[in-house]
Amino acid sequence: MTDVKLEDLIEELDRKAKDEFASTPDVVDKGHGLDVSALPITARKWHKVTDAVAVVADLKGSTKLGTGKRAASTASIYEASTGGVVRIFDEFEADFLAIQGDGAFALFWGDRRYERALTAGITVKRFSLDLVKRLEARWPNDSALPSTGFKVGIASSRLLVKRVGTPRNVNQQEPVWAGKAVNYAAKAAQSVDRHLMAVTGSVWDRVEKNDYLAYTCPCGEGPSDTLWADHTIDRLPDGEPEAQGRVLRSSWCAIHGEEYCAAVLRGEKKRDDVGHLKKAAASARMREAIWSKAQQEREALRARRAGFTS
Repeated sequence: MTDVKLEDLIEELDRKAKDEFASTPDVVDKGHGLDVSALPITARKWHKVTDAVAVVADLKGSTKLGTGKRAASTASIYEASTGGVVRIFDEFEADFLAIQGDGAFALFWGDRRYERALTAGITVKRFSLDLVKRLEARWPNDSALPSTGFKVGIASSRLLVKRVGTPRNVNQQEPVWAGKAVNYAAKAAQSVDRHLMAVTGSVWDRVEKNDYLAYTCPCGEGPSDTLWADHTIDRLPDGEPEAQGRVLRSSWCAIHGEEYCAAVLRGEKKRDDVGHLKKAAASARMREAIWSKAQQEREALRARRAGFTS
């Protein structure tokens, strides 16, 4: 360990902060085509991606998984769990991915970014169920296993990014992502239990326009609109529109899952077997609008009458 001249270090950092705040850095608009490998480390230059979708997978109760196990067993659990999520993100062509704590996050931008992100998130949910079954079979007496599994959150936003770290040491450099997407996706994941996936409001706007994501398959009693439920991401600020999201409890169907996943990735959005559900939903929205308008008129009339009699 070398001697650290503490006061000199503090003064140097303060000077750098002063210089940084004295003039704003350059921002290069990369639209939807960002190249992370080309990010600068020394220049005061950030790159901007117009819209990115972040998927966060957080392993519930991970700190308890290694309790009472040999180091090799703990290593196997992390390799299977976090390693499996990274493999999923890579398979769905994430543009950037990183290990984060006991899970991982991925960023998707460019063509079909929402489709790739959502299918990846649903696949993590499916993997989570299978993973816990494997863990329980291997360690049947471990009380921590029945409560573990991945929690998934998805959000989107504009992002700024720059490589930050020690200029002369590549091993001490990492991209820093400034924007709501990663933070909101993490909070969305934290707001649900294991095996569930929460999406923010802007992501749901994309989901509800895709029949393969918004409606169940024909199995059982046929297609329905019961896949998703209203969900408030309570960890986001009050009044934040993104907080009014949805939560997905189901996963890929064993019969139709692969077909639907492929259709979404191809950019398909319409199914022939859900027209009646969409028509019923439109009628319900119309009835709600008429009812709301009538309620407002009644309240206005009561207010006028109260003013007349007072």
